Amino acid sequence: MNEALNFALPKRNRTMEMISLEGLPDIVEGMDLAGEIYQVLSEQNNRLQQGDILVIAHKVVSKSEGNVFCIDDITPGKRALELAKESGKDARKIEVILGQSKRILRCHKRPGQTEGIIIAEHKLGFICANSAVDESNADSPGQLITLPENPDHSAQHICHALEHKFQCQLGVVISDTFGRPWRMGQTNVAIGVANVPAIKTMEGKPDAWGRTLKVTAPAFADELAAASGLLMDKEGKCPVMIFRGLDWTPQASNTQQLIRPKQEDLFR
Repeated sequence: MNEALNFALPKRNRTMEMISLEGLPDIVEGMDLAGEIYQVLSEQNNRLQQGDILVIAHKVVSKSEGNVFCIDDITPGKRALELAKESGKDARKIEVILGQSKRILRCHKRPGQTEGIIIAEHKLGFICANSAVDESNADSPGQLITLPENPDHSAQHICHALEHKFQCQLGVVISDTFGRPWRMGQTNVAIGVANVPAIKTMEGKPDAWGRTLKVTAPAFADELAAASGLLMDKEGKCPVMIFRGLDWTPQASNTQQLIRPKQEDLFR
């Protein structure tokens, strides 16, 4: 980060703006996503401001980086064929899931279900359904979209490019939609960060009644990602949200900080 851009961030504020960036074109492999964001904002006579944080749906990042598979080009192996019988899923999709996974934790299909569920540990360490392999918002039937190879690096690249264009300090979060253990429904979570704290550690600080906090550590990047889902609906083609007015301090961080260490996993 250029020292000349390291201005003071806005003072603590009890209000926040969340702005949906509309007008982005359909993103395909090779497109400069940061450049497209800059172009749309310029055409709308808007600018990013000091301390803005962008939350970007991973699908547009993945598409720009070519993380898209055509299911007709996939030949399933023995393990994929076995899991297809067990889950009812297309063996070709399972082959892609296996390629994205460190391990399969659970494959399950309830009686009467046409298609079951596969819970996997993604090669980046995230625990999620189908190792985050997804068909939603693909450009054509039969396409499968995977996570970026290095979402933190992708976030840093986008962040640095936009900081250079707008001459201010920014943050970027790349998000995906995950289910949650023991809770119904899905919510957006952070899978890549740049400048934005993944976790804000509050241990040792006082609460509102002066008691010392012992374990409180808000997952700041996840909170941003989850909030973005309020406006980032899947049918709206609005994959970028801008958060303005938040109190935060830029720091070197990564999403590995959000993954619970295996030695703390009580359910293995």
